[in-house]
Amino acid sequence: MAGFATTRWSLIAAAAGDEAAARTALNELCRSYRPAVLAYVRHAGNGREEAEDLTQAFFTRFLSHRIDQSADPARGRFRAYLLTALRRFLHDEHAARIALKRGGGAIHDDDVDQGQVPDAGAGDPERAFERRFALALLERALERLAQEAAAAGKAEWFAHLREFLVEAPDTAEYERVAALLGVRRNTLAVSVHRLRHRYRELVQAELGEIAASAEDRELEWQSLRALLGAGA
Repeated sequence: MAGFATTRWSLIAAAAGDEAAARTALNELCRSYRPAVLAYVRHAGNGREEAEDLTQAFFTRFLSHRIDQSADPARGRFRAYLLTALRRFLHDEHAARIALKRGGGAIHDDDVDQGQVPDAGAGDPERAFERRFALALLERALERLAQEAAAAGKAEWFAHLREFLVEAPDTAEYERVAALLGVRRNTLAVSVHRLRHRYRELVQAELGEIAASAEDRELEWQSLRALLGAGA
């Protein structure tokens, strides 16, 4: 994605006024953040099919209605920006439905404030969004690590070691995998240590793509740890 690779902010900004770039950006945004957006919409009280439709409509409108023009790294973290845009979208969609039921009449904010918006249903929409956003970030970092391993001719090793990246294996597991790969246990332990270090670097790199400053990156890192546990 030449020209889009710096940050999620630049991904959006690069799409402004360029139809081909907008399609590419939409595909990338959907791939990266669809799970988080869908989780929010589902937990906001929408059924599966309706949530799928609303999620698709959100990403389409995100670029086609030039929401991207308001993207500004100085305004904060991309996660907060995306969540704010999603809330506004769902508010507008609900308001439009109420207006349609009333025969196209005007809709006022009071109609929404008085419990007209679908409630949280089985859970907290924002919490669901935050967790899926964090998981998607980890998945992207893991995907990048897998690509690096494949490029280095270590795809088979990575396939066996990836399960050790989040939780440290017990002695029996180390022994089993070491025997499977035909290496000493200590050699395997060193490889796992290096992979975990590189994984952390890639997670930090992903955080750098959604936060414009060192302060925001640190806030994102702390949020990630809080959502997924201190071992994240």
